[in-house]
Order: sequence, then structure tokens, then C-alpha cells
Amino acid sequence: MPRLIFTTPVWFNPIHLVALALITLTINACQPNPLNNSSMDWSCQTHDKPFSYSVCGIDKQVLGGDDSQYQLQLFWQQPNYNQPLLTFDNLLNTLPNSQTLTFAMNAGMYNEDYAPIGYTVIAGEERRALNLNEGGGNFHLLPNGVMWWDHSGNVQITESHALDGQLKRDQAKPWYATQSGPMLVIDGTIHSEFNPESTSLKFRNGAGVCNDGSVQFVNSEEPVSFYQFAALFKEDLDCDNALFLDGGIASALYAPSINKYDKKEMGVMIGVVQSKE
Repeated sequence: MPRLIFTTPVWFNPIHLVALALITLTINACQPNPLNNSSMDWSCQTHDKPFSYSVCGIDKQVLGGDDSQYQLQLFWQQPNYNQPLLTFDNLLNTLPNSQTLTFAMNAGMYNEDYAPIGYTVIAGEERRALNLNEGGGNFHLLPNGVMWWDHSGNVQITESHALDGQLKRDQAKPWYATQSGPMLVIDGTIHSEFNPESTSLKFRNGAGVCNDGSVQFVNSEEPVSFYQFAALFKEDLDCDNALFLDGGIASALYAPSINKYDKKEMGVMIGVVQSKE
């Protein structure tokens, strides 16, 4: 959006200055990118256009290995591996005192035991194999995909069969990975099966890797179609690749900076952990 530049004479009426300041604030408020302050590593915001949604974004450059201040992680089970965490409350209780949870959401689809139904890697350990089966439901609305990142924090969203090839050629080394479906945006194009006129409206959440170098996590605050949700990532957030994580009763967000704290039960969770200084 172009900026308006004004030259103010010394005799300019103070009332006019107030009006110009309001114009500037209005222009800045139109920006949809949560990282609209270049000094911020992450941010969570709420918006009401093109529909009501909450979004948390983080600069990929600040994510990294064990020594980084910010780490993107997946969380599923209690430390003894016997029981799923289920809730944000339980996740918070398992974090060491040296860490705080900046924001989090549910990370993908799960079965009746709250176990992930797709490829899952946690701290370098493969917990569920890549799922390339055909079937019904949103997960199998192909192409589906995997959100994954290596130990250096390089986050990517890759179509499942493409990642399978990379894994077999040893070209991808996921440190964390979560598989879900369908893909929302694939290399800058909205999923071909999505209908702009669809009346199937649900609460939805997903993630995108975007051209400004950020990773964006979105939770719709009202029911939307797949096409509407994908268009938000492509057109408003400028994400070339985005993945649907889940929706309906499974859609959950923890973002205390914007007073979002769902109490739902879920399977794997994805969140940004910040080391306390």
C-alpha cells in the first residue's frame, strides 16, 4: 500500500495535524501481516477481514537449534510416553521453568486415542510413518502435506509424495514433522479441488510458510470454506505453501498475548517455546 507524504508549513493548524495522524494510523492498521513491526520476532493479532480470525506469526530466522531463544516444537505425550498431553494446561505443566510457551495450536488430525494419523517426528524420533494411503475425509483430500523443519529451524511445507522422495534420497532430515491435509496452497496456487462457491463452512486452523520469511499460524473465529481459508494464506498473508491442520471441534489456539486460551482436548500440538533470559 503506498504511503502518503505530507509537507507541513510552520503555520499548519494543529487540528489538521491530528487529522493527518489519524490517516496514518488508519493506513498502518490495514496491514494484515502480524509481523508488521520489523523489531518483533513474533506477534499474535486478531482481524475481522476477510473474516474473523486470529493469527500468530514468527520470523523463521529466529528459529533454530538448542541454543536459540525461540524453538518451534511439537508436543504429544507426557514425558513417560504413556498418556497424551491432551490440553494446553497439561503442556504448560510439563515445560521446564526456564521456558515459556509463546503460542500454540493443535497440530494435525488424530484418531480416537488422540494419536496422530499421519507422519510425526518429534525431536528427531519418527513416531508415526508417512501416510500415503488413499481414503476419505479431509486428510485424504489430495494433495495433502507435511509441515516439517530440520534441527536448524528451517521450516517447510511439502506435499507428502514429494517429501517421501526427499526422505528416500536422504535430502530431508526432519527434526520435527506433522502431516495433515489437505494442502491449502501449493507453490502459490490454491488447491484445485476447492470451490469458491462452497457452502461447507467450518472453523478451521492451519499454517503457512510465507514470502516475508515468516511462518503464520491461523485460527478462524467463524466458519469458513476451504477456499476462503486458503485464499487468506495466499492473498492476505502471501504464503506460497500452506497446510490445513484441522477444524471444527478440534480447532484450538493458545495465544495469551491476545487472550486466546482454548480448553479443548487434542492430539499433537505445535507451539513456539521461548527461553527465559
